[in-house]
Amino acid sequence: MSARSPEEIHALIAAALNEGDGDAFTALHEPTATIVVPPDGRRAAGGEAIRVAIKAVLALRPLMRIEVVDKIQADGLALTHGRWTLTGSDGGELLEISGLGTMVSRRQPDGSWRIVLDNPLSH
Repeated sequence: MSARSPEEIHALIAAALNEGDGDAFTALHEPTATIVVPPDGRRAAGGEAIRVAIKAVLALRPLMRIEVVDKIQADGLALTHGRWTLTGSDGGELLEISGLGTMVSRRQPDGSWRIVLDNPLSH
């Protein structure tokens, strides 16, 4: 599924993580996107690296919630800030992390939006 707005990307990211769908998560990013992966802040650039890096998060069987708290948009680019929480378990202890992240997305030629840069640990 593609995002029809910069804000919708956040909802689709949460849905992909909640469903354990790494392919859907990766498809929301441009092919050369760079992301920071919680909880350790590892960086991943490009579709395959993002797909591999997110596997550890998906292994937690996460429940993620994201609320968009601010947006600046101009000329096909958007900067959004989202407050998020993620809970999951590696089969033992419950893990809960949260943050205020920063995302840059770009409108695609078909009118959809995809992530260029994403740092959920920026604040």
